[in-house]
Amino acid sequence: MAIDDIAEGGLSNDSLVVVPNGLTATKDKLLPASLQSTGISETTALTKADTLALRNKHISNSCTVFFHENPLKIVRAQRQYMYDENGIEYLDCINNVAHVGHCHPKVVAAAANQLAQQCTNSRFLHDNMVLCAQKIASTMPEQLSVVFFVNSGSEANDLAIRLSRHYTGHKDVVILDHAYHGTTITTTDISPHKWHHLKDYKQKKWVHVAPQPDAYRGMFRSPEHTDADLGRLYAGEVEKITDRIAKEGRGVGLFLAESLQSCAGQVFLPEGYLKPVYEAVRSTGGLCLADEVQTGFGRIGTHYWAFQEQGVIPDFVTIGKSMGNGFPVAALVTTPEIAGTFVKMGIEYFNSVKHS
Repeated sequence: MAIDDIAEGGLSNDSLVVVPNGLTATKDKLLPASLQSTGISETTALTKADTLALRNKHISNSCTVFFHENPLKIVRAQRQYMYDENGIEYLDCINNVAHVGHCHPKVVAAAANQLAQQCTNSRFLHDNMVLCAQKIASTMPEQLSVVFFVNSGSEANDLAIRLSRHYTGHKDVVILDHAYHGTTITTTDISPHKWHHLKDYKQKKWVHVAPQPDAYRGMFRSPEHTDADLGRLYAGEVEKITDRIAKEGRGVGLFLAESLQSCAGQVFLPEGYLKPVYEAVRSTGGLCLADEVQTGFGRIGTHYWAFQEQGVIPDFVTIGKSMGNGFPVAALVTTPEIAGTFVKMGIEYFNSVKHS
């Protein structure tokens, strides 16, 4: 489904939502007919205190909540608004997943319709899987034509690291300071945003952190340097890392960077930064990844993918979050040659639920 098609649908708090048979929807609720007779509503009978008590008992305290002293209990959302148990409306300035607004009727209808038909793994044929892959590939540079469907951006980045190691034979990874690339064991190891504050954390020897290319707070700043100079200077810091790895007799396996650093502070990459970085990485046999999990699907306004603003072609693009507008679907996009590494090695890859 194209973003333009979704946007044309519009939303109104006063209108009925058009959904598949078996569902009833108004501005207040969207429930299967089978549940309506039970008296179950979209809000639970629990008080906010009860909900918090059960959360503290059954949900790990490491799963933090916003506004710790008085967390919000959100019972529904629509468009750009969220609503608590008392019906108070909040403008949502936090969520980075609902790309076309919360509970867009066209997204709800498409998901409900598919779930009512089937949702199974990728080892069966289904039109939706190949058509979705074709549509994603049509937005990418021509050589990025193979799509791996996964459940999250973390899984997409993890899979890219795995593929890069098999393809290049190298393990070393270069990342940017303050980066965030996921929550798996491997992606946490390449996410300074997650481990900078951890006690006694020891950075992995295969992980190399380049300075954050921040023209405002970084080691090179504007207006002391021009935009063009900033890109060249920060790229030079990555080149120092790749040169050092090469002198030690190894090669870079993968360079990962968000095309616009998000969790790191919404930092735009300096003009002309990625081209010399990609050249330095590839000179040692490495591959380059554009993490578009939070920045993709037109979010920067000028381009569909943020890496396009830098005029580069990555070897991998990872996408997620807004891809499903809240539904847990993500993808890794790469070239046929790189994707073929698994086939050559006899590795079978499948995903249990990202098929239809």
